[in-house]
Order: sequence, then C-alpha cells, then structure tokens
Amino acid sequence: MIIVTGGAGFIGSNFILDWLAQSAEPVLNLDRLTYAGNLENLAAVERDPRYRFERIDICERDAVLALIRQARPRAIVHFAAESHVDRSIMGPGEFVRTNIEGSFALLEATRAYWGECTPAEREAFRFLHVSTDEVYGSLGPNDAAFSETTAYQPNSPYSASKAASDHLVRAYHHTYGLPTLTTNCSNNYGPFQFPEKLIPLMIANALAGKPLPVYGDGLNVRDWLYVGDHCTAIRRVLQAGRCGETYNIGGDNEMPNIEVVRTVCALLDEMRPDPQGPRERLVTYVRDRPGHDRRYAIDARKIAGELGWRPAETFTTGLRQTVRWYLDHQGWVDRVQSGQYKDWIAANYSAR
Repeated sequence: MIIVTGGAGFIGSNFILDWLAQSAEPVLNLDRLTYAGNLENLAAVERDPRYRFERIDICERDAVLALIRQARPRAIVHFAAESHVDRSIMGPGEFVRTNIEGSFALLEATRAYWGECTPAEREAFRFLHVSTDEVYGSLGPNDAAFSETTAYQPNSPYSASKAASDHLVRAYHHTYGLPTLTTNCSNNYGPFQFPEKLIPLMIANALAGKPLPVYGDGLNVRDWLYVGDHCTAIRRVLQAGRCGETYNIGGDNEMPNIEVVRTVCALLDEMRPDPQGPRERLVTYVRDRPGHDRRYAIDARKIAGELGWRPAETFTTGLRQTVRWYLDHQGWVDRVQSGQYKDWIAANYSAR
C-alpha cells in the first residue's frame, strides 16, 4: 500500500492512474478537494478494489495519522499543494497554510507512524515530496540550468511556500532520520490540468473564440514536462532514489510562452479549424504579473545518470496528445469551469 496526498489534482490523479496501470499495489488517496481537486479525474479507477479515497485536509495531523496507522503504507507520495503563482499573489495565506503548515503536519504524522514501525518496515519506508523548479528563482538567457545544488531564490508566495516545505522535508531527514526523497520538476502539462494554467487556458479560450492573454512580451521561458513522463520519474525515484537526496525532473523542452501559445493555436487550427481564421489572431498581450520569473531550465543529469530516467515525450509529441485530449473531453472542461473559476479569471485578467 502507498498513500498519495493531493491525488485528485492534476499531477496526483495522473500518478494514481499510472500507478494502478503499472502495479498491483493498492493506493489510498488523501485529498481535501479544493477547487482544482476533481474526483472525476479518477472515474476509471473509482471501483477498483486497489483504490480508496478519503476526503481530508493534510493540516489535520491527528486525523491524517489515524489514516496512516490504519493503512500502514510502505510509502507516502506528497503532491498536495496550492500551485498557481497568480493565485498566490492575490491570496498568499492559503499557500502558507497548505504548502507549509500542511506539509509540517503531514511530516509530523509520518514521523509518528514511522517511529512505531518494525525495523524492517522503517528500513523499507519512503516519504517522497513533490516540489517545483520555481524554488530556484529566475535564470538569465545564458545561465546554466538549475541543478540540485542551485541556491534557492523563490520570487513568489507560491515558490517561497514550496521552498519552505522542501526545507522541512530536508530537516526531517537530517534531524530525525526520516527516509525522505524530494523531486523538483519543471512545468507540467497534459490531461486533467485545471484550465487556469497556460496550456489548457489557451486551448479553452481559443476554442471559445476568446482572447489568449499572454503576459508581458511573451518571452518568458519555461522547460515543459509531459505529465506522463513526470509520473514515470516519480515512480523511478521512489523505487531507487537515495534517501535524503533531491532529484530534478525536466522535459528538456525550453520554450518561450508565446511560442507555446502559437503552437497550441496551430494544432487547434489543424485538428478543429475555425471558420473565422487562424486562432493566433486571438493572442492578446496583457500587463505582466509581479515578480514574473524570466526563465526556468532544469539540469536532469542526476536522475538520468543515477536512475536511468529520461523523458519519453518531446514537446511536439506531448502537446499534440494534450490538445487531442482536451478536444475529446470538452465535457470535463465544461464541468470544471465553475462559477468560482470564472470569477477568478475575471479578477486576474480584467485589470490587465
């Protein structure tokens, strides 16, 4: 048995689906079901006897500990987090609560459980913390990519809260001996991503004939990682990663945001042509967000060298699969675009 926190979110749900497709080992999914948590993502496994869901807030240490003691997992994979930079700018408190206080409560519950295990169980146990490349700050155009030894320089409330949780995980390994692993990934994309993030937002707006808002000059660069590749990397780190170590996971696909948007438009024009003309006409440059990091890039040589992992998808193949998935799942998109989400989109972009 493994426990996954935040398993109803974008990456977490993809990980659970991938895990159950590759393994007979059961999964307990702990999720508070905030706006971006969606059990519909896991409809394919909801009746699978290997899968169980419990709605819970990871900040509730005692309740989480009771579930961990009941399940007796051999590993915990910690995805649960608030993860959108723009939302963290507008309301940082929830990011501090979930990403810092929630991770602390989960670590405390895990430490209590781990201390009660047999020596063999303690030796086999792993706590894998899923984090982000944004903790490293921003790169210049000619700077070397982020490595596992790059100094932390978070520039948003989101990245600062994730940096704090990374430090807590490290401290629990060095202070208490908890067998932890940390992964820092680049920008994910793929099925089930909530349509506030760049790629699904562009797909949804382009299909609706709405403006495609691009921050600043559109030349902010990100390394793009297909979510399926990320799930494979996490499984590999959980299997063979060295305790106390960090592994950077990247897609080796650096691209300016405006090129991502143009590529999405081109794919949509190919797969579902618009009688009004090419969708690139909808691109609208808007005022940049505060503290917008200029460039991220991941040096993934450590995970490649130690664990033999490399991404299977290029940006071209991964994005084509992603656009096709959204075209084939318009009902899912319509259902997640609730009134609350629309209110947030209006608040974030109306003044830009």
